[in-house]
Amino acid sequence: MTRERSGQLGVGVAIAITLLLTLGREPGLAHKEKHTPEQLKAFDDVFMQQVRLGDLLFHGDEQTQKRLGVQLSTTGMSCAMCHPTAADTHPHEFPKFQEQMNKFATLRDMINWCIEKPNQGVAIPVDSDAMKALEAYIIWSNKGSKLDPGRH
Repeated sequence: MTRERSGQLGVGVAIAITLLLTLGREPGLAHKEKHTPEQLKAFDDVFMQQVRLGDLLFHGDEQTQKRLGVQLSTTGMSCAMCHPTAADTHPHEFPKFQEQMNKFATLRDMINWCIEKPNQGVAIPVDSDAMKALEAYIIWSNKGSKLDPGRH
């Protein structure tokens, strides 16, 4: 038997042993039991709290921006001035190639592009509370849209 063939058998045996050892194990704990109505309400409450925060940011609330330490515009424009009620934001189309940026982009990339370019604000960290809230509001505002990533 060649060394290459021996190595392939070794990998195959390792995979077979791993599969045999995992058979019979219980599924991951995250989905072991159904969520209770109380848990679902708590999850929804947290989500809607973020949507409300994003709504304030999207509509240019200065106190909310100051509290979160962000400057979304220096022109006096808010996101809502170009996108009333988050219309024409198309979160369901991301990720996609975004012509304005000349790159493959996520919704968060597009949010920062709009903050920096038209609004002449300061980009916000993609993992910040402000970004998560803006994303939650935009996605909530487009609830029911069919996912269609990559579409133009």
